[in-house]
Order: sequence, then C-alpha cells, then structure tokens
Amino acid sequence: MSLSPLYQAALDYIYNYVDYERRRNVAYTEIAWDLDRTRRVLAALGDPQLRYHIVHVAGSKGKGSTAAGIESILRAVGLRTGFYTSPHMHTFRERIRVAGRLIERDEVVALLEQCKPAIERVSGITTFEIMTVLAMQYFAAQQVEWAVLEVGLGGRLDATNVVIPDVSVITRIGLEHTALLGDTLDEIAREKAGIIKPDVPVVVGPQADEALSAILEVAAQRSAPAVVVGRDWRW
Repeated sequence: MSLSPLYQAALDYIYNYVDYERRRNVAYTEIAWDLDRTRRVLAALGDPQLRYHIVHVAGSKGKGSTAAGIESILRAVGLRTGFYTSPHMHTFRERIRVAGRLIERDEVVALLEQCKPAIERVSGITTFEIMTVLAMQYFAAQQVEWAVLEVGLGGRLDATNVVIPDVSVITRIGLEHTALLGDTLDEIAREKAGIIKPDVPVVVGPQADEALSAILEVAAQRSAPAVVVGRDWRW
C-alpha cells in the first residue's frame, strides 16, 4: 500500500537528519551523543515527559520483550500506557504506541508539525532524538498514565536517558556493540547502568558476575535501591 504524501514527507523529514541506527561509525562520545539536544527540545515543548510515570528499560538481551511485557501488564490492570521501542520491523508506527495501538499516520504528521519549531532550533539533532521527542510529546497529548521506554543503544548516552523514571530495568548484559560500548562485560554493564538515577529503584535481570558487580556498584553510588531477579526475588 502506498503511503500518503503527507506521511511520506514526515518520514523523509525525520530520516533526513543524522541516523545513528544506519551510521554505526559515529564516535561514542558525549559530543556526538549529546543528551542536551533532546533536553532542549523537550523543554521548549513544556517537558511533556514529566506528565506521566515512566519505566526505563536497558540491556543487551531481552530488553524489547521485557519492555513489551511490562507495558502489557500495566495495560492489563487498567492503566493507560505509552510504549516506545526500537527498531521497527515493518513500519515506523511500531515505535510509538498508546494503549497497545500504533500511532496513526495522520497523528505522525500532526505531531511532527507541532514539534518542528522546537526541533529546528536545536542544531545537530539526530533522527533517534527526534523520534524520542515525538514519542514523549505524543504520550503527554494522549494522557497516558505510564510510559515504558526501551533504550535504543547503550544507556548512558541514549536519548531516552533524559527522563527521571519511577523504576529502571536492566536485562541481561552481553558483549554487543563493542566498538561503541566497550569490549568487556564490565564496561558494557556500566554504560547500560548509566540509566540508573539517584534514589530510583532498579530491577536487574540475571547477570554474569562481572556485569552484576558493575551494575550494583553504580546503583550503590547513586543510592538507587536494587532488586536482582533470581537473588532478591524469585517467581
């Protein structure tokens, strides 16, 4: 099915920016992955991410399915949910959902038009950062009660890491994206643990000892209560 001209133009606009999902040779630095860009756009929009509760999910293995499961449980108990995930399989719309429903094409068009002035005031912004802003703004407009945000890559410098969640989740860590995140479990775990915020509880999935030690060290430094699945909690 052909896309409507307005929706296609919206996608073209989004993907016309630097897309780190397609360009993996970008240096993993605080300059290239500058969280302040996302913060500035959100601030110009009135900080929509402050209007709902958030579960923030990072990890190497199972983070997508874990995030989907959390969203499903929250929705099943009657809460209005937002779900932001990446990458998509078939359509951009899969990335942004409310109450289990994919964002509509005309909603993407209207949302982008609303956010464009704020986006265009920030130089160097990337495709993923724009997507993240769109999701957070959409969730506020849709009056969600809880949003589940899946980290795109890493954690510490991911655009989703501008939020202060109600709970952080770190699934199993493996050796992935070693050119960017480090070539040991300790290094990668510390990048993922970058989503841990001071005094915010973190649920940690089963881990190799090296990864678990790194995550728990970061949690302790930030006074974040940590629950380790399989150690502190069993099902």
